[in-house]
Amino acid sequence: MSAKLKICGMKVPENIAEVIALEPDYMGFIFFSGSKRFVADLNPEIVKSIPESIKTTGVFVDEKLEVVKDKISTYQLKAVQLHGNESPAYCKELQKVTEVIKAFGIDASFDFDRLDDYFDTVDYYLFDTKTAGHGGSGNSFNWRLLEKYQLIKPFFISGGIGLDNVVELPRINDERLYGADVNSRFETSPGLKDINQLKDFKNKMLSFL
Repeated sequence: MSAKLKICGMKVPENIAEVIALEPDYMGFIFFSGSKRFVADLNPEIVKSIPESIKTTGVFVDEKLEVVKDKISTYQLKAVQLHGNESPAYCKELQKVTEVIKAFGIDASFDFDRLDDYFDTVDYYLFDTKTAGHGGSGNSFNWRLLEKYQLIKPFFISGGIGLDNVVELPRINDERLYGADVNSRFETSPGLKDINQLKDFKNKMLSFL
């Protein structure tokens, strides 16, 4: 399969324009104020002007449902990515208006049975490294843990993916792998991406997946 590329944590207008030129499949904007990559006062017009071919994705953590819906409308987001303890019912409500990606922090103790309740309420799962900061740690989890995943729903892989381990992605060898989500390993500072490294990663990823 040809895996999708999601570049997350964008917030600098000039850098956003550079990433657009790379033509990723998804571009993530973090609306969680506790993140170093919080979009803050980013002009909605910048996000709305991004080509339709790139799915602009709002990242939220336990946000009020009406706030998320407002951001979807204001920024014309094409997807949301939920990193908190959002319920299946919460996800289902958002699925009425946009694509829903539900993130789960993975470690050796993660119970994959938890995913069953979300099967009919989200479009994709995203498996990230379990951290207190809801992602963006730059650390990978043990991808062998995905062998415990039994459902058919496709998923994104996230957490510490960079140029040094892109060659290891094919080892996942799972047709349900829908895309790779990259962020902090490609930054010169929080929210500012190194375009040359991203370009190199995309070329290598496309050759491997």
